[in-house]
Amino acid sequence: MDPYVLVGGGLTTARAAEALRTGGYDGDLVVVTTEPHHPYERPPLSKDYLRGESERDVVFPLEESWYSEHDVVVRTGETVVGLDPAGHVLTLSDGDTLNFAKALLAPGSTPRTLDLPGSDLAGVHYLRTIDDSDRISSRLLEASLEGVGRVVVIGDGWIGLEVGASARSLGLDVTVVGDGPHPLGRVLGREMSDFYASVHTQHEVRLIRDASVLAIRGADGRVTGVDLADGTHLGADVVVIGVGATPNVGLAEAAGLDLRPVAQGGGIVVDGTLATSAPDVFAGGDVASVPSLHYGRPLRVEHWAVAQETGAHAGRAMLGATDPYDKLPYFYSDQYDVGMEYTGWVDVRAGYDDVVVSGDADKREFVAFWRVDGLVVAGMAVNVWEQMERVEELIRSRRKVSTAELEGFVG
Repeated sequence: MDPYVLVGGGLTTARAAEALRTGGYDGDLVVVTTEPHHPYERPPLSKDYLRGESERDVVFPLEESWYSEHDVVVRTGETVVGLDPAGHVLTLSDGDTLNFAKALLAPGSTPRTLDLPGSDLAGVHYLRTIDDSDRISSRLLEASLEGVGRVVVIGDGWIGLEVGASARSLGLDVTVVGDGPHPLGRVLGREMSDFYASVHTQHEVRLIRDASVLAIRGADGRVTGVDLADGTHLGADVVVIGVGATPNVGLAEAAGLDLRPVAQGGGIVVDGTLATSAPDVFAGGDVASVPSLHYGRPLRVEHWAVAQETGAHAGRAMLGATDPYDKLPYFYSDQYDVGMEYTGWVDVRAGYDDVVVSGDADKREFVAFWRVDGLVVAGMAVNVWEQMERVEELIRSRRKVSTAELEGFVG
């Protein structure tokens, strides 16, 4: 029998491999990953690992020995460049081919790049891989030990703010440049993005909003600063660009698999079992556009929990499970002394009724709820722990929840 093949080197493939083996699959199992590492997860790359507080093993959900002990072949440093769904064949970048009985596509995403003068200077970084994190960490720690260092982060989403918080925690001078009026505004809306802005401001991070970057300046091949459209020049010894990511759907597109339009979130169309439009081909993680039973629409979410949960779900589905995926989106972020958990989903661009806060935002201990038509659609707990199950119960209840009830949520 041909092997089951898992394409990708992230958490999705690790959890799929684990689910297949624990679910009783004892056939040949192959993981193919472009990177020279076994599958790993990414959240530490902008947090504790970036700051040099954790060893490298913190990023690996399964020890390297697990794969050999469970007869999983990991082909590192190889890229799948072709998929023949009808013939059940994968083509690798070295020209080799690999037949498969079933395959999981989880190639992750690629950082969006900025086509700017000076973007190729030494000291300009993108953060996606463990090797990226190593390079940035080395420079940040070096600058920290020297007692000087100016860091400019272009992009004020989760990656940008987490990198900014890590750099500031190392004692560096940090400026975060965003192209909108509110940091994290596209995800959280004005109220909670303003909360995060206040957190960074209190830590003496300079936040620049509604900005456009014209060029990155340098001397002797190394970055020295960033020029903005309004004439502002920001001195910089390190520049980190974090302006989003694009799902790696090229393989699926070339193979003729159904894709979701970019205006609808993009990604590979899957059903509730994470099966694609091609027989025996599944998709998970960043690239999967998954139908949400609760929200009644497909969602493509680029967060740790989705990689973890869709990987395990796809593994079970490859063994014949037919239950539909029904997890609410979940993510977390740690910045300075602010720990956050979030569950649910709200389309900030389409709008929402309001945000109700329970607890004390000034003390940074609260739970915030987003409501649409009186229903709770998402909730975020800040420095208030073990609340996600209760928040999820409110979301799944599909009932109108009064302001008074929400304000009394944190006792």
